[in-house]
Amino acid sequence: MIYETVLLAQREIRRNVMRSSLTILGIVIGVAAVITMVTLGSGATAQVTSDISKLGSNMLQVRPGQAHRGPGGARADAASFDTDDADAIERDIAGLAAVAPTAGKMTQAVFGNQNRQVSVTGSTDAFLKVRDWSIASGRKFTEGEQRAGRAVCLLGATVRDELFGGQDPIGETIRLQKISFKVIGVLKAKGQSSFGMDQDDFVLIPLRTVQRRMAGNTEVSAIYVSAKDGVSTEKVQADIERLMRERRRIAPNKEDDFNVRDMKEIVSMLTGTTRLLTGLLGAVAAVSLLVGGIGIMNIMLVSVTERTREIGIRLAIGALEREVLMQFLVEAVVLSSFGGVCGIALGLTGAGLGSRFLKVPFIPNLGIVALAFLFSAAVGVIFGFFPARKAAQLDPIEALRHE
Repeated sequence: MIYETVLLAQREIRRNVMRSSLTILGIVIGVAAVITMVTLGSGATAQVTSDISKLGSNMLQVRPGQAHRGPGGARADAASFDTDDADAIERDIAGLAAVAPTAGKMTQAVFGNQNRQVSVTGSTDAFLKVRDWSIASGRKFTEGEQRAGRAVCLLGATVRDELFGGQDPIGETIRLQKISFKVIGVLKAKGQSSFGMDQDDFVLIPLRTVQRRMAGNTEVSAIYVSAKDGVSTEKVQADIERLMRERRRIAPNKEDDFNVRDMKEIVSMLTGTTRLLTGLLGAVAAVSLLVGGIGIMNIMLVSVTERTREIGIRLAIGALEREVLMQFLVEAVVLSSFGGVCGIALGLTGAGLGSRFLKVPFIPNLGIVALAFLFSAAVGVIFGFFPARKAAQLDPIEALRHE
């Protein structure tokens, strides 16, 4: 009986193809919008997580000044760090894989007739380990170069491309702030971060070179810390905060004049934000499913009115009310389910194109696809029930009189 009812529903749908197509359009748009929004949101979340992981594994940043969310940033009166602070963290904090003090400034990089404004970062070889950076060609700093503050450098991929093009830069000399630096290595490309910054647009030189020959001081602007695998970054963060309060002689009732940021907190914050936005967009898109359901109910009511005489004949020759109810209910479900299938195809296609345009991973969520389809079928049941019930309760005699 169900099979015959489905065939009957398909016949009625084919009889009014244009009207049926317009009826399911709301379902198609609703399902497609939900799948597209959720898929793009999942891709954006994965992209953010991937970009943050590129900054370094199990990494914490220690900077002078109390971080403020409002205008003004860190406190201007906070004293800078020095290399002794980094040495103390490395010596006194357990569970660390590497500690990299850094200092930097913006300056002009010149090679031949090419020049570029670049960020120069002074640090140690530990910087590569903390930031999970590898060498594409060449080598790292030697201990002697770091202690003596030699004029050697490692280039980010963007700087290499802009200054040297296709030429091998190893062994060549570039000029930074009137100082000639020998290029000893090139770093592997990492691309843009989630914050829109090109991570490869910088030059890495020994920390002492920056302090002695470029900045003229011994200040350290930030200390990057990497915890060993399996070590709680929350515990490391608490230990560093306790140590730095002691070293900077901060009274128990005073605020820190430094901040320690765990990259896992940033990942959690950003992914939480993207998931919230994805949920909101999905909810907004789902409203069109309700609109589509109302459209189905409207058309089914029109159909009941048009087919009143047919319904009367069926009831007069012995059809049961539940059979008439089932006929119209199945017709509504077939309409909405077909709209759901079309919406899934359109949504996945749109999500694929959107992922390519936005340059985020295409991560289809099969759970959301199934849920969207089931929801579209449920819309057919819910909004098709009232017209179907109205048809089933018609008086056969009155229905036969209907013109």
